[in-house]
Amino acid sequence: MAESDWDTVTVLRKKGPTAAQAKSKQAITAAQRRGEDVETTKKWSAGQNKQHLVTKNTAKLDRETEELHHERVPLEVGKVIQQGRQEKGMTQKDLATKINEKPQVIADYESGKAIPNNQVMGKIERVIGKKGS
Repeated sequence: MAESDWDTVTVLRKKGPTAAQAKSKQAITAAQRRGEDVETTKKWSAGQNKQHLVTKNTAKLDRETEELHHERVPLEVGKVIQQGRQEKGMTQKDLATKINEKPQVIADYESGKAIPNNQVMGKIERVIGKKGS
């Protein structure tokens, strides 16, 4: 305590720049001038709530010459899902709620527009009690 004096001010903690200030062009150039490391990253699909991403490699898909599309759910599977759902007396919305998906996902599977996802198929099969594929 001997080194502290009534006339001197001791700063215990200095607040750093806020996130908005740190992202500004001025702050970035100042950090570069000081020789600090500046990391820049691009946000990827930031504003989109994607639950089920397409697992097929798009670069591989580009290299293919004869077949340039993702496989879709066969119509037979869609019919099986629809029949199983109707036998249980459920609407598409009811089935979607039971498997924690959006009703549009069920509609896509039944119409054959959806790209097959094993997790979703497994959940649908468990609820309707039928094997889809």
